[in-house]
Amino acid sequence: MISIYQQVLGSDFNRLHPGIQRRFGFTSADGIAAIGRGVMDEIWRGPIYTVPFLYLGAWRRIMFPEVGSNIPFIIENYAFVDQFGRETVTWVRTFDSRRRRRFDAYMVYSQQRACIVDYLGSHQHLAVDIALHVDEEGGLCLRSGEQRFYEGPMAFNFPMLFSGIAEVREWFDDSAGCFRIAVDVRNRTWGRLFGYRGSFNVEWVKLEGTSVPAHVLPQRQELRE
Repeated sequence: MISIYQQVLGSDFNRLHPGIQRRFGFTSADGIAAIGRGVMDEIWRGPIYTVPFLYLGAWRRIMFPEVGSNIPFIIENYAFVDQFGRETVTWVRTFDSRRRRRFDAYMVYSQQRACIVDYLGSHQHLAVDIALHVDEEGGLCLRSGEQRFYEGPMAFNFPMLFSGIAEVREWFDDSAGCFRIAVDVRNRTWGRLFGYRGSFNVEWVKLEGTSVPAHVLPQRQELRE
């Protein structure tokens, strides 16, 4: 079995830094998880009119309004098979700002859409197409695209006027011996919405059997891609 990221990148996966290859190369069959702990040098948000949208997102663990510097950070990456039989990778991020916040995402490879689909939030209401590429330093870059909202019988393309395009870059800093991440979410009309940048180190955790901790699993799993 190869990881969902290898499926998308093909031979370009080998251009990734070895540390990034390991981060994005494991699968549910390996029985391991990558737990990153570090500090976000900065967490920022857009102008005051973005705050209500960020509070709404925080309700379902999709972005949040708090800002700050030197914020303790944990990212939990587990690979598991969801209830629909799809290989899934968790991106559960916890930020210890003045109020503890989480930003949850669950990535699958969609054969139908021929890309990674990222389900955002605790209930996977928002499905987002993700494009990947490898940069000149062997970092992995992700860019969000079309978005769809699913809740019960409701299903519609989410209007980008009310959402943002996310640019994510993760790379390994050989000189500092750590991973670095930068996230930038912007709206084409309203400008900057949310983002953060910082560094972390990864601990590789061996799982007992195929179990994944309940706290990283979504409260609802969505089949529609």
